[in-house]
Amino acid sequence: MKYFFLSDGWMVGRVWEFGGLWNVHSWRREPQIQKMNLCILEQGEKLWLYRVEDAVLMVEVKPMPDNDSEAAKTIGQVVLKRLIDAEQAIERLATAQTLINPVSM
Repeated sequence: MKYFFLSDGWMVGRVWEFGGLWNVHSWRREPQIQKMNLCILEQGEKLWLYRVEDAVLMVEVKPMPDNDSEAAKTIGQVVLKRLIDAEQAIERLATAQTLINPVSM
């Protein structure tokens, strides 16, 4: 599995695999992308941890259409996210100033 962090108010756009853009007809399914119940606060911004299958190389992220945040207004474009491995995700979670797990136990 691979991972990436995505800011609150942003969404996944296109997905790349080894052969180029993810082709639903070739794969016969959508790519496996799962939002985890963990996020960190970084410079006042909530970053959610996502898990993706190994076949995914890179994802495009963009502001949600109804996002009124300042970043969405000024950037207004997509950003390509490189994926990280489990060790890198754990390291980032361990060094975060604030870790949030919104699932109540």
